[in-house]
Amino acid sequence: MTTAPDAAIRRRDDHVRLSVRLTPNGGRDAVDGWETGADGESHLKARVSDPPDKGRANKALIALVAKAAGVAKSAVSLVSGDTQRKKILRIEGDPEDIVLRLDAAVRR
Repeated sequence: MTTAPDAAIRRRDDHVRLSVRLTPNGGRDAVDGWETGADGESHLKARVSDPPDKGRANKALIALVAKAAGVAKSAVSLVSGDTQRKKILRIEGDPEDIVLRLDAAVRR
């Protein structure tokens, strides 16, 4: 069983910060698992079918992560990486619940 690496998820009192590597134009919307890149940093691999045009891929990523984490889309915000593949998302809610739901989504 793959669990979320601590480097990919930073727990706070009322939210988590999640490091994500996004692949736009990925054919379908999916969470593909946890990965450690060549730079040694861990992140969640995700892909969306939307292109990286006018923020469409970022909006699709927010919807995908919200569904996986079991929170409303309004609880997920982009902190950094607006135009990069590596992004940091802030997810409002109970950190332990969010981590458990993300782990479950990765195992599906």
